[in-house]
Amino acid sequence: MARQIVVGVPDDYLRFLPADLRTVAAAIDPEPTWWCWRDAELHVARSRPPGATARVLVVHGAGGWSGALWPVAALIAAAGIEVMAPDLPGYGHSRVPDPAGVRYPDWVDCVADLVRHERAADDRPLILLGASLGGLLCYDVAGRLPDQVAGPLVTCLLDPRDPAALARIGRIRWSGPLGARLLPPLAAAVPAVDRLRVPIRWLANLAAISNDPGLAALCARDPAGGGGRVPLGFLRTWLASAPAVEPARYAGPPPVLAHPADDRWTPEELSRRSLERVAGPTRLVPLTGAGHYPIETPGLRQLIAEVSRLAGAVT
Repeated sequence: MARQIVVGVPDDYLRFLPADLRTVAAAIDPEPTWWCWRDAELHVARSRPPGATARVLVVHGAGGWSGALWPVAALIAAAGIEVMAPDLPGYGHSRVPDPAGVRYPDWVDCVADLVRHERAADDRPLILLGASLGGLLCYDVAGRLPDQVAGPLVTCLLDPRDPAALARIGRIRWSGPLGARLLPPLAAAVPAVDRLRVPIRWLANLAAISNDPGLAALCARDPAGGGGRVPLGFLRTWLASAPAVEPARYAGPPPVLAHPADDRWTPEELSRRSLERVAGPTRLVPLTGAGHYPIETPGLRQLIAEVSRLAGAVT
């Protein structure tokens, strides 16, 4: 469907790239496309390098959107790989009729349906690249659709059932382990609580999303991402979620954890614990010198190289 939008915010994110990579990424503008899912109209930013033999679906987390991750997506496209970056319901340019009704299982269903949609139209290998909360999301979808996904590559793999993980990701105690105990019964007793939309920065420690204070501040104030609002029902359902396939029974493509080595928000050991529970082969790639949003080098170059390596392996 045709729709004219102005995608200006990615330029704000591009300026945090190292100068040489900024030049490369700035030359690749996102192509806005639209996909109707259920009763929503979802925006998917794309780049389609000619001759690409593999594709990557870049999945953001709870403080991001396609524009925030476009610097990384553009570098992947510059490596000759087709890239897609959706704005999940409630974020970016996507439009949903009931933002207060968005729940975490909707995100899992949405990404799974997008994978099915893309694979039905194009049989080239499709890699999932999940950033932050998007990492667990990509793991879930790979477990559900092992024959449709070439591989989940994630920068973070937090299990919400891990109290240590909740203690790190939450900004205030009721969004961490205490919230995991109190929010579900509260929302069950008072359904209106589920629909209450609160600023994301109240729940998530966005100050730690990047080791660059300027980038962290941009993420926290961007109305399309971390500066927006999220329904408490989304948090409740994420806290109560379990993987579609438990790690001990996972039979999908081998997960790759490309974790920022200097992540001051969600340290590597938390994701590594989740990875170690996964049955079958896995791969751990520390991103040297990179924070939660891996904008620094050499970690960012290592991430792009790992995407390219995986794309070569699956083709």
